[in-house]
Amino acid sequence: MHVATSLRLAVLAASIAAALPLGAALAQEAAPAKPQQPAKTTELQTVNVTASKRVENMQKVPMALTVLTPDKLEAFGQSGDTVLQLASRAPSVYAETSYGREFPRFYIRGLGNSDFDLNASQPVSMVYDDIVQENPILKGFPLFDLAQVEVLRGPQGTLFGRNSPAGVIKFESVRPSQETSGYARVSYGSLGTANAEAALGGALSPHWSGRVSALAQHRDGWIDNTFTGQKDVLGGYNDRAVRLQALYENDGFSALINGHARWLDGSAMVNRANAIELGGPSFVPGFDRYKVAQDGRNKQHLFSWGSNLHLAWNLGDLTFTSITGLERATTYSLGDVDGGYGAVFHQPMGPGFIPFPVETADALPHDRQITQEFRLASNGQDKLNWQVGAYYFDEDIAISNFDYATFNNHALDGYAMQTQRTKAWALFGSANYQLADDFELRAGARWSHDSRDFKVDRVLSPIGGGPLLLTAQPHDSRWSGDLTGTWTLNPNVNVYARVANGFRAPSVQGRVLFADFISQAKPETITSYELGVKTTGMDNHVRFNADVYGYNMHNQQLTAVGGDINVTRLINAKKTEGYGAEFDLEAYLTPNFVLTAGGSYNFTQLKDPGLAVAVCGSGCTVLDPLNGAGNALVDGNTLPNAPKWIGTLTARYGIPYGESGEFFVYTDWNYRSEVNFFLYDSAEFKGKPLLEGGVRLGYNWDYGRREVALYGRNITDKRAITGAIDFNNRTAFVNDPRIIGVEFRAEL
Repeated sequence: MHVATSLRLAVLAASIAAALPLGAALAQEAAPAKPQQPAKTTELQTVNVTASKRVENMQKVPMALTVLTPDKLEAFGQSGDTVLQLASRAPSVYAETSYGREFPRFYIRGLGNSDFDLNASQPVSMVYDDIVQENPILKGFPLFDLAQVEVLRGPQGTLFGRNSPAGVIKFESVRPSQETSGYARVSYGSLGTANAEAALGGALSPHWSGRVSALAQHRDGWIDNTFTGQKDVLGGYNDRAVRLQALYENDGFSALINGHARWLDGSAMVNRANAIELGGPSFVPGFDRYKVAQDGRNKQHLFSWGSNLHLAWNLGDLTFTSITGLERATTYSLGDVDGGYGAVFHQPMGPGFIPFPVETADALPHDRQITQEFRLASNGQDKLNWQVGAYYFDEDIAISNFDYATFNNHALDGYAMQTQRTKAWALFGSANYQLADDFELRAGARWSHDSRDFKVDRVLSPIGGGPLLLTAQPHDSRWSGDLTGTWTLNPNVNVYARVANGFRAPSVQGRVLFADFISQAKPETITSYELGVKTTGMDNHVRFNADVYGYNMHNQQLTAVGGDINVTRLINAKKTEGYGAEFDLEAYLTPNFVLTAGGSYNFTQLKDPGLAVAVCGSGCTVLDPLNGAGNALVDGNTLPNAPKWIGTLTARYGIPYGESGEFFVYTDWNYRSEVNFFLYDSAEFKGKPLLEGGVRLGYNWDYGRREVALYGRNITDKRAITGAIDFNNRTAFVNDPRIIGVEFRAEL
């Protein structure tokens, strides 16, 4: 670890240690003392969610959803994992990236978008503290001091609207309160993996409360570059984030102010040239993930910040809510795309055959997003509850694309600038009515309008094309909504049937360094049918929810990435079909043994006989039929990054020791079946089935308010191909190795 970084972490740890006794003193003055012997939880607690934009018991919300609690998030993210830690942690949820720590791509029920451009739209909407994070860079904000994460599966076209046909992932921060509370976590592990996290909140006055949360994550470089002879030069990062909140409450009115920021410096994605063996999705003999041989550069920088204001007026029978959000971001990411060295002027080339060097960078010099939502909702009516609202979205972004001549001292030989202004507005309403004691009907509708103004200006092309100026102005307006019936069979069992639709607005892609055109995708629409059951039993010791679903999607927006023409373009598939089944289980098997599990089967299939895409540019075995132009016909293929099977399991066993202590062991495992990386099917560009696990062994005391633990992530040291680049050679992305460390946590 660098000396400066060590000093920063040491100062942060010392600040945390100093804050804890200060916070304890505040707790004695500003809030009632905590009980000396808190009752140990030995049954499942009610989980409240805001999936319907009002607080409800999860078991009463008639849709497929999973809640991830803080203890799970802390375990999953112990080794510094990003938001990608959510991959395979809930039924039907998968995630991947080709951009390192700053650009996650999520998939629900097989639906997602593999586009890597900085204006890419995704069908999985990510909502952080009620603010949609539209740009892919904003979606990577770190997870810390969260109350919970809600995963809503299926179209959310009524309350969330645009760009949510696959589902929504909602992140809820711990809100300020009058009670003083806080915590601190520090850990250190292999590869110089260090994490420090802390939060402190409480009363500022009788009507004001506040909370401050901070996170610092670090890893040393751990990958050698054998071409330059540099040791431990790649794979490291410094990722920092902070959140400040202030809450005012008085006489039925509340105002919550939130400010947050993130700073990231480190490696971009590390590409591995010809790491995939010809003829199958395996590593080549002798592959070593601790080494690369690259003649290009690699670095990544990100700064993002935002603020939002939540205002709510309780008017007796009604509540009026206003939510205003501002998000901004800048980033620069540079990488050796071919993943190796040589070709053209470097001889010999390697590793393997590399026809030409590629060193590219993308920058987001400007990203500004403004959102505004107004809602008027009924309060606690006996039979009828309703809400209506209006929504406005305004995004202005600029993107710079660079290409560098590696063989000519990294000289700039390609440059283009994209700009995009997106404006959208919507009117929506929903209602639920208790038609009978055992039957409730819910319905909702939304009218949305979306328009974009896109321009790309190419100044220089690495393949000899001259200056180029292209524009596009796609727009769309349409209805979306849902209808759900819920039958209460008994107080512990609900059965529901839901039909819902959604859409994704038109998209534009303008990466013109290697092409003379821009591509556009028409709006995609989806209609989904879902039948589910929600149950609790064994005196509230077991909670089991399950559902089956099916959907038809028309004009699905897909991205044909790379291929032998080295052009990324948007396309539409005429029809996509999907169906599957999902379940969630939580159980107290004994007072000291808690088990959770989830799983899904997801089938997807493209239905478009004429849809064809370019295939790999160098050395792969294409399994699809080819048309006369040599492109692969992908009709009948599964969607990319859409595993059929996903499974997750956690288990915790505690052994009480002394008056207030406990030894414990916690383990979590997640599984996904094989995935195809691209639209076309090949023998090489796949990810084999992957099972990864983590473990915590520790001791807590003072009724759980102090804890020390040993942890391990990827404890079997599984080595897996997680993604690929296909236009130049069989370039692979690789998962992180095993991380083992120690952690200390303290709560006020």
